[in-house]
Amino acid sequence: MRTWTTEERYRELHSADEIIGLHEKIVSSKYRQKFHIQPITGLSSDPNGFVFHKGIWHLYYQYCPWGAVHGLKFWYHVTSKDLVHWTNAGIGMWPDTFFDNKGCHSGSAFSAGDDLYLFYTGNHRDENWVRTPYTCAAKLGPDGKPVKLLQPLFGPRPDYSEHQRDPKVVYVPSQNKYFIFIGAQALDKKGRALIYRSDSLLEGWEFAGELKVPGFEDFGGMWECPCIVRISGKDVLIFSPQYTKLPGRAESTNHNIYLVGSMDYETLTFTPDDTYHYLDFGFDFYAAQFAANVNDPDMAILIGWIGLPDNHYPTEEEDWEGSMSVPRELRLVNGRLVQSPVRDFASICGSARPGSGTIPGPCALEICLPEDAGDFTLKLFTKEDGSGGMSFAYDAAAQTVTADKTQMDLRYNQAVGEVLLVPLESGLKKILVLIDSCSAELFLNDGAASFTTHVYPTETERFYTITGDAQVTLREITPSVKDDFVV
Repeated sequence: MRTWTTEERYRELHSADEIIGLHEKIVSSKYRQKFHIQPITGLSSDPNGFVFHKGIWHLYYQYCPWGAVHGLKFWYHVTSKDLVHWTNAGIGMWPDTFFDNKGCHSGSAFSAGDDLYLFYTGNHRDENWVRTPYTCAAKLGPDGKPVKLLQPLFGPRPDYSEHQRDPKVVYVPSQNKYFIFIGAQALDKKGRALIYRSDSLLEGWEFAGELKVPGFEDFGGMWECPCIVRISGKDVLIFSPQYTKLPGRAESTNHNIYLVGSMDYETLTFTPDDTYHYLDFGFDFYAAQFAANVNDPDMAILIGWIGLPDNHYPTEEEDWEGSMSVPRELRLVNGRLVQSPVRDFASICGSARPGSGTIPGPCALEICLPEDAGDFTLKLFTKEDGSGGMSFAYDAAAQTVTADKTQMDLRYNQAVGEVLLVPLESGLKKILVLIDSCSAELFLNDGAASFTTHVYPTETERFYTITGDAQVTLREITPSVKDDFVV
């Protein structure tokens, strides 16, 4: 694995000519995705600025152009009319001011009439490399480029650590005010979220207080990417707790969880209905963000980063890494989130045919089990003789699925863990697997649980096997993401 110097990681980008060679090198990679958003070069990480505005879906994501390394961060911009077909629009935010001299870090977007606003963390470092995070804003101009405010909305609070970032903006009609949720860390290294409020989007922001979540005062060491939405009369809070190990997550210290409950903006208290739940049980899912301006009281749209902050992946050798998940529709059923690919995803899925044991390329593998199904095993990316691969073994008595990737040819992040458990609240009845060039997303029991993972099959790992009674249907998926070089 390459060692990057600070100068290399934080090199400024001045021209598309500086990275076109990188793009030409990676575009022929066998692991380039066909229906997932991915970087034109370098690294993609957290989704940002996910919003529906004037008939177009906009998504920005963290982007480091030089290679698969966390360094100087830009926002890269992609657009879509249906959340399925995506077009590269180029870099949407450049680190070019005093307040973001070492990166435009994560944030959100807000649509208000004809105007689109972007809110982000300006990562400033001085000559001694001391970090100061600023909460900054910009308004999209007529040319589609952001016009940044000359000054940040506010700076960091000294009574918390330097980890204060990822502004999520919401409007609360009952208060007639805007609120910003900020991921933070207390001085005693405990995860927190801070709340600011204002009567106006671009001025007058004041510190309202710390978000109170009873029972979660000692949970995690940093709460990244807090995001809140209302679904079917309940509030859903998601965030990514860091620096902590959680049950069933092997050795990982980066997670994505959600709480269902009630948010009181007078007391700044989120009261959970019960304990936390994993947003996704897979090896690689993080920093998920709800789309703004969905305007459906019973549904939210969510997208996440297929990757984790401290993990490393085989395509790093090709100087690129990272994908966004397929956008998902989220609904509440019996107090739990149920996730499914957005409805228009079916438009790129071909005619159904019986599965033949071969993975033809990008495809949707649908598996239906009988009512009295017992133990069951699905092995993806096996050799032709059925050996190797990634296995998903269902234990009917325990109602758990064990995911095991130890038999794949390319192994990575072994110290983080290669085996995970997926608990189910009822018997396994259905599996939908979306397979792309370097990822697999599983939706179990119509989305009652999801499992997202990077996977890098070799040329011989192109088959699957099933042990147990099941009906298997396969649909080939048409590429829907343009891999154009746009800077």
